[in-house]
Amino acid sequence: MPSEFTARALLLDMDGTLVNSDAVVERVWRRWAIRQGLDSDEVLRVVHGRQGHATMAALLPDRPMAQNYAENAVMLAEETADIDGIVPVAGAPAFLAALDGRPHALVTSASEGLAVARMAAAGLPLPRVRVTAERVSASKPDPEGFLKGAAELGFAPEDCVVFEDAEVGIAAGRSAGMRVVGVGARAAAHAPTVHVESLEHVRVRVAEDGGFLISVN
Repeated sequence: MPSEFTARALLLDMDGTLVNSDAVVERVWRRWAIRQGLDSDEVLRVVHGRQGHATMAALLPDRPMAQNYAENAVMLAEETADIDGIVPVAGAPAFLAALDGRPHALVTSASEGLAVARMAAAGLPLPRVRVTAERVSASKPDPEGFLKGAAELGFAPEDCVVFEDAEVGIAAGRSAGMRVVGVGARAAAHAPTVHVESLEHVRVRVAEDGGFLISVN
């Protein structure tokens, strides 16, 4: 496991990586599971990191996608309005402060409105460059979002490091040809390049060439 490495740009997932939104996700998706007659624990094992319509398609494969998209819009409105219990992930405020003015982007399966609401609720600064659900044609684990984030920042995939917590996000980062720092308990089982318990275990400094020097412990 590397304890120190360099990067030119950082690509950051939101939910579970910067923002702890588990309380909201559980409330909204348990209600959905009950409506569908599904086991809520099984639903929660699938939902993290995916766009809502992709979760629905995985759990209800015979249902028309048009219905999934319509219901996803309703779910997004519910999630955006519900900010009770949203807090920053441990270490996230200091981590983002260290990135101020340096190349980084938010790459999330959340919509723009949901990202704005949750980052504000957690008291975290919103990165200037954001790749949200509206800007991709395929949800994670497809690498499209991370590749778009790298391109918008002006760096090659191999020069970027992804920070992720979910299985599908880690897979997306690796498929994009990027190194992945897995954050938190969910990430440990999914073979990120390096794993940390929280962002408190990550230190970011500016390297001599202007890039990032990332230390983990």
